[in-house]
Amino acid sequence: VGGRVDFQEAISWFIGVFDGSSSSSSAAGGVSLAEVYELWVRVRGRVIAPALQVAVWACMVMSVMLVVEALYNCVVSLGVKAVGWRPEWRFKWEPLAGDDEEKGGAHYPMVLVQIPMYNELEVYKLSIGAACELQWPKDRIIVQVLDDSTDPFIKNLVELECESWAVKGLNIKYATRSSRKGFKAGALKKGMECDYAKQCEYVAIFDADFQPEPDFLLRTVPFFVHNPEVALVQARWSFVNDTASLLTRVQKMFFDYHFKVEQEAGSATFSFFSFNGTAGVWRTAAIKEAGGWKDRTTVEDMDLAVRATLKGWKFVYVGDIRVKSELPSTYKAYCRQQFRWSCGGAHLFRKVAKDILTAKVGFSSLVGSNKIFKEN
Repeated sequence: VGGRVDFQEAISWFIGVFDGSSSSSSAAGGVSLAEVYELWVRVRGRVIAPALQVAVWACMVMSVMLVVEALYNCVVSLGVKAVGWRPEWRFKWEPLAGDDEEKGGAHYPMVLVQIPMYNELEVYKLSIGAACELQWPKDRIIVQVLDDSTDPFIKNLVELECESWAVKGLNIKYATRSSRKGFKAGALKKGMECDYAKQCEYVAIFDADFQPEPDFLLRTVPFFVHNPEVALVQARWSFVNDTASLLTRVQKMFFDYHFKVEQEAGSATFSFFSFNGTAGVWRTAAIKEAGGWKDRTTVEDMDLAVRATLKGWKFVYVGDIRVKSELPSTYKAYCRQQFRWSCGGAHLFRKVAKDILTAKVGFSSLVGSNKIFKEN
């Protein structure tokens, strides 16, 4: 042991093993290395190679599915643009009765606006201010700030901001939790359990860096009022920092394709498309029927959307309504975001694959939900 081994002797020994001419054997069982290598070759040829071949073919099939879907979505998107298709062609939309929302009125449904946030020092004022300035009767809207911040200084600032809007007559609620169990999904679920939230027919959700226009509710809620089968109205994102760097420009290209092609094609063909987690309005009855918010994955938005679709609910994408937001400006933040989305989608696939395959819904909804299989 520890003796010097000549390089040429080692090479000759390995060649002898591979040629089957080595007579070396193990002390325990007397099995020659040549026999071990021959056994490995057989296992590799009869078990491992066929399994890898099946995996390669499966990947090729899924790649073809993705290409076909992308081409199909592009054709639909071009057709939508050519004919000027609008969601109003399929779903009835009429402005709510009454010209002055400040006077209130029973014809305006109760709406809950949820703003989940976590240590959002830079943008908390903008998001809370935009939500409080939404055009809606003050007695028919509740703004709920779900603050999961761990920094006491930031929590104090957010609470003071809520109090300042409450003094102005806004019905705004500041809610915290003792733990961050479930993260965003847990916060949304906890917020829906409040007594005042149970009185609301619809819930609008905005992440802390999103700023809706004042007429956001006036343009989205009528889809629910006139179409009882609609569970979700999704708006498009716009970005205030898309020209900041090459990274943000590339991200904007990705999101433009996602909204203009994927989501618009899904909405125009009445098939599944996912909730984006923010800048959308849900019917609370649909959330309840689908099982509510669940924290079993990091893509709670897609999880809820899939379950609602399997229950037969319809979604509407309105590209004309845009909500300002910010893109991750650093590569580290971008990687963290993409990792969460990718891993969450793969995890969700394992959770709902059986439900999708056995669902008794329309063919278009089933095909749309199949995106989860192809993307993960």
